[in-house]
Amino acid sequence: MKVEILSHTPNGDKIIAAAAKLCYSSSEIDTLLDGLTAERTDSFLDMLTSLGHESPFEHVTFTFGIEGVSRAVLAQITRHRIASFSVQSQRYVNKENFTYIIPPAIMNNPEALAEFTAAMEYDRARYIKIARILTEEKKSQLIAEGRDEKSAEKIAQKAAFEDARGVLPNACDTKIIMTMNIRSLYNFFNLRCCNRAQWEIRTLATEMLRLCRGVYPKLFEKAGPPCISSPCHEGSMTCGKIKEVRESFASL
Repeated sequence: MKVEILSHTPNGDKIIAAAAKLCYSSSEIDTLLDGLTAERTDSFLDMLTSLGHESPFEHVTFTFGIEGVSRAVLAQITRHRIASFSVQSQRYVNKENFTYIIPPAIMNNPEALAEFTAAMEYDRARYIKIARILTEEKKSQLIAEGRDEKSAEKIAQKAAFEDARGVLPNACDTKIIMTMNIRSLYNFFNLRCCNRAQWEIRTLATEMLRLCRGVYPKLFEKAGPPCISSPCHEGSMTCGKIKEVRESFASL
């Protein structure tokens, strides 16, 4: 898995503080940033947090580049709808050389790993064969319709990938560019950093949080699973490891 911040709103803490200042004072737009020292900015941020006033945090966004994750992660992450996504297409990209993400439980079990790897290679072989069959059929059709061989081959391959992708596994790798505002990131970290989240998206969310804290420590100091600052919300489904979780995110 590889995760990096491609871009983020500069002076994000001050932008949020300025938005709060606008809500609670008679300041003019031209003077909103005046007097926003580091201390004053932190004061506004603390006030917003204590009041649960989160809309000002929507003015600051992060764009992440993500690769080496599975399509299973893609299915989960796109449920967070207040975000923007660009995803590598399996319609247009030949995935015969796809890599696959192996869950730790399988990686640590030789018998399960052998079965998993065999399944991945079986799927790869079927993908290649189906794509080849469909490409040849479509190519012949296009040539008969008057296309030259080179353009017919290109068009036929794209059409074949679209249908052959149906046999690709959930473990197949993908790449994502995702943009999300801070309010949405808080919700994302709250749900996906929890020990109850699926292992891969939890790993992704924790790394994203670590990167965000490196940019804006104050804005993300309390971000993470709910139990780092309050009782566990999972009830009888709790992992029972609040102490370990708090220590882990304190030193992230």
